Amino acid sequence: MQQEEIWDADAAQRYDTPGTGMFAPETLEPTVDRLAHLAGEGAALEFAIGTGRVAVPLARRGVPVTGIELSLPMVEQLRTKADAATIPVVIGDMATAAAPRALNTPGIPEAPGAPGAPGEYSLVYLVYNTISNLLTQAEQVECFRNAARHLTPGGRFVIELWVPELRKLPPGQTATVWRSDPDYVGLDTYDVLRQHVVSHHFRFDETERARLFRSPHRYIWPAELDLMAQLAGFALETRHADWGGAPFTAESRSHVSVYRIPPTR
Repeated sequence: MQQEEIWDADAAQRYDTPGTGMFAPETLEPTVDRLAHLAGEGAALEFAIGTGRVAVPLARRGVPVTGIELSLPMVEQLRTKADAATIPVVIGDMATAAAPRALNTPGIPEAPGAPGAPGEYSLVYLVYNTISNLLTQAEQVECFRNAARHLTPGGRFVIELWVPELRKLPPGQTATVWRSDPDYVGLDTYDVLRQHVVSHHFRFDETERARLFRSPHRYIWPAELDLMAQLAGFALETRHADWGGAPFTAESRSHVSVYRIPPTR
């Protein structure tokens, strides 16, 4: 399935879980704190802005935020929280679409991103594993290059990404259960030859039926991510295990990596 088919109107309606999951204050507030600090006095661009989980509270902090998003239904859900004058969005692929200069004024259209000079941002960010929605290495490298095109000298590209859990796979097994609750089971099935994984989300209610949502991804090792960054002109500035700055170790299940364009090009 294409990404725009996966992130349809039904998925957009079910995406927001206010106060819980990835919308829980203990998850969201450190994310917004760190991004606001990294943006400084500049503007931020979010790749795959979705329903505005991060962009809306970041804009409330006074950071001008623009987004790129492939799914129209996700943007329609965002529009229930912030209008186009507050958070402009370009509809397009985060690996190729160009966002205009951030002006924090009305009139930036929600239309397919057209070629042209992109805006200059101090921060581009891509959260919650979304770079893995690009299913080839070439597309992921182009995502880095697109981030670089949008940044001012010295600007930063921030990626939040999980670490593949292949060490949990015994010989002959292709799936791992990464979460199991009374009302939810999450598991991943791996294709290690193509470096692909499909995430399966099973949700249960009081009936005997379960609702299933699946999404394909291409997983990336941290060292591979660093090489992609180098190809686009970035250098790794910091890597932590979470948004709060915990050390990244061999046991970390995810990381927040900050890449920086040199102050002079």
